Amino acid sequence: MIELHIANKNYSSWSLRPWCLMKALNIPFIEKMHYFTESGVPNGFLDVSPNAKLPVLIDGEIRVWDTLSITEYLAESYPGVWPSAKPIRAWARSACAEMHSGFNTLRKDCSMNVGVRVQLRRISDALKSDIARMENLWADGLDRFHGPWLAGSQFSAVDAFFAPVAFRFRTYGISLNDRSQAYVDRLLSHSALMQWEREAICETSRDKAHDQEIDRVGVIVKDLRISTLS
Repeated sequence: MIELHIANKNYSSWSLRPWCLMKALNIPFIEKMHYFTESGVPNGFLDVSPNAKLPVLIDGEIRVWDTLSITEYLAESYPGVWPSAKPIRAWARSACAEMHSGFNTLRKDCSMNVGVRVQLRRISDALKSDIARMENLWADGLDRFHGPWLAGSQFSAVDAFFAPVAFRFRTYGISLNDRSQAYVDRLLSHSALMQWEREAICETSRDKAHDQEIDRVGVIVKDLRISTLS
């Protein structure tokens, strides 16, 4: 059976993407967890990954790294990863590629931390620009393909790629227009994301570097994570 090697669910936005896609599409896999160490490198990660990053999918002798590559690999064997219609598939792939390579200020100022709620000290113009582009992109998909998901009636890879953004927007209390907020709520109420959230909150492993990213931009006003104290 396919193995999916991931990092902490509280922090690892990249791991969430293929994990929730496979869960949503009922693609069977074995989850292999590698928690971040004090150095920021996941335990045992170098044993499974050629580029020192997670996630990694292992299928027999085949190793696939990078979320886009994992998504394309899954699409070769499982239906529903991408929309079946060519024009919709082209849009979905473009949206995923933009998420994969862009939105740098959103990534930097709003790193994923599922189990906390944060008050940002300020929202820069660059962050506002990323948020506005995100809302426009989502509106484009919903207008073109009539929802409730970005590429139409079925959850697909493009929704999985934006799943970490939904957690980020909630963590940092980002104000969105009604339509964008409804899409965020729809993502967060999906059974796959709800499972990820439950398991993220129950993790006792902490990574200092990830938590310090929050200290740089804001203040934690609520911590829902299980206590690490015995």
